[in-house]
Amino acid sequence: MFHPALFKGANVVVTGAGRGIGLEVARQFLDCGAHVLLHGGREPLATVPDFLEEALEEARAHIIHADFLTPQGVADVARYADNLFEHVDVLVNNAGTMVGRFAADALTDEQYQTVVRLNQTSVVEMTRAMLPALRRATKAAIVNTVSISALTGGSPGSAVYSATKAFVSTYSKALARELAADGIRVNCVSPGTIATDFHARYSTAEKLEATRKSIPLQRLGTAQDCAPAYLFLASPMLSGYITGQVLEVNGGQLIC
Repeated sequence: MFHPALFKGANVVVTGAGRGIGLEVARQFLDCGAHVLLHGGREPLATVPDFLEEALEEARAHIIHADFLTPQGVADVARYADNLFEHVDVLVNNAGTMVGRFAADALTDEQYQTVVRLNQTSVVEMTRAMLPALRRATKAAIVNTVSISALTGGSPGSAVYSATKAFVSTYSKALARELAADGIRVNCVSPGTIATDFHARYSTAEKLEATRKSIPLQRLGTAQDCAPAYLFLASPMLSGYITGQVLEVNGGQLIC
């Protein structure tokens, strides 16, 4: 557990924060004193957790729903953030999903474009849109979500998704060089197999059990396992000399 004042007064934007890792990242930033804008995707939250209800009442949390498949989705989030905050200290680009498992010979143009837009293009567009607000901060940070599949290629049917995560990883390293002069650090968190509804949708119970047995720590990860890595990489106090890196969080699933 980080100190409750670690991000006191900081303004944080988290995309893909309606569930899973993104929601837990937002919770932990709130626990550490930040003001947080949560992008909750195109659908309203089915249930609003107690911690978020409280933060909303205190005006420390704000929620915006936007569909990143539409041309205005990213712009809507960026505009909301710009109206809400004088500056942005932390941008977490977490939005994205596999969409489905598509065999290489059956992949349609629409499926390809959807996967790329959600996982790759939205990160580029959100970063571009938020750079003025990040530059108005001191010691700002961008933390992007990639995946273990960016290195391994993933499992059958996830080729394009895995490739988009590899793109974001390389893009982040290039950004780290480019934005260093602005005092903006850029890093990635790369989750392994995490027990969220992502894998409930895209992996069978048998596949997950086989994966679990292959992991040295002998369990799948959780959102709670992943979130501290984002806070670590966002904090200038904890990681002020770290930029252009990918932090693997996978229980030893991938040991290079």
